[in-house]
Amino acid sequence: MKYSKTIAKMHQFVDAGIIPGVSFGILDNDEEITDYFGQQELVPNRIALHPGELYDLASLTKVVGTTNLILRLLVTGKISLDDSLSTYFPEWQSTQVTIRHLLTHTSDIVGYIPNRNQLPKDQLMSALLQLKSGPDIGKVVHYQDYNFIFLGWIATKVLGKPVQKLINDYVLEPLELGQATFQPQDITNVVPTENIPGQGLIRGTVHDPKARILGADCGSAGLFDSLSDLMHFSRWVLGDVQYPDFLPDEWLDQLFVDQTPGHMNNRSFGWILRSYAGHPYILHTGYTGTLIVIDRVAHTGLIFLSNRVHPDAGNKMFLPSRSELIRTFITEASQ
Repeated sequence: MKYSKTIAKMHQFVDAGIIPGVSFGILDNDEEITDYFGQQELVPNRIALHPGELYDLASLTKVVGTTNLILRLLVTGKISLDDSLSTYFPEWQSTQVTIRHLLTHTSDIVGYIPNRNQLPKDQLMSALLQLKSGPDIGKVVHYQDYNFIFLGWIATKVLGKPVQKLINDYVLEPLELGQATFQPQDITNVVPTENIPGQGLIRGTVHDPKARILGADCGSAGLFDSLSDLMHFSRWVLGDVQYPDFLPDEWLDQLFVDQTPGHMNNRSFGWILRSYAGHPYILHTGYTGTLIVIDRVAHTGLIFLSNRVHPDAGNKMFLPSRSELIRTFITEASQ
């Protein structure tokens, strides 16, 4: 089997106790390989993983949801890449920060918010807008949730509804992602995340504390979805599924092009940009243990869904193991 090493590594994750379980899909031209194995929950009960369950996507929300919402606003001319964040929020003092900076994580936002994860929503929103840009704006990629929180607020300013409602109406429904939701109704079909002492098991509620506080006004995290939906989404990015009224092809092409102001070759719009054997591929990860890798030249994709923060987030082996998985997949995909 072409992807035997990739699949073996995912089994090793579970066998070694790095993650409780995994649901994965591999796309290779017209072929699809899907499987699931391991547990969805270890504590307080031991429950096996089942197909079709929803995962807390964490930061995959940025590329599935918010990036595409912003691209649609750009295509229709409602916003511009060179617009300053201050145009929409005059209280933001670093006027040099643009939508391009936010989309490519090159805004270099600095500052500290005391007790950030305990603040009520209005105070957190106000505190975020009191931050500022540092000296490395446009020069380095500094991955920050703040960038996509601000992008969501810009979309709200333009269209008049909370960003999560906009993502549902302008992205999820047009792309026919029928299982994607910010508010899972049947939490028994949701893979849990962390088991927090004094709080209990998080299931069907977003794991990220900022996203819990901001609720519908958060564009950096909060989306739950299934493997099958994300495979359909990846087929759209690959060009196998057509939605010509959603985004023109030339804008979809831009996801595989360096979009950083300093041409650092490591970020497109929203996505991490990398290259292998002389051609680009894109990927994004989620803190909870989620991953999408898409290579349009090889015409392949990997969707990896796990809950690596279960039973707790003190997981030291996952990140290096994930990096190894990405390298293995990209190598096998190009063979």
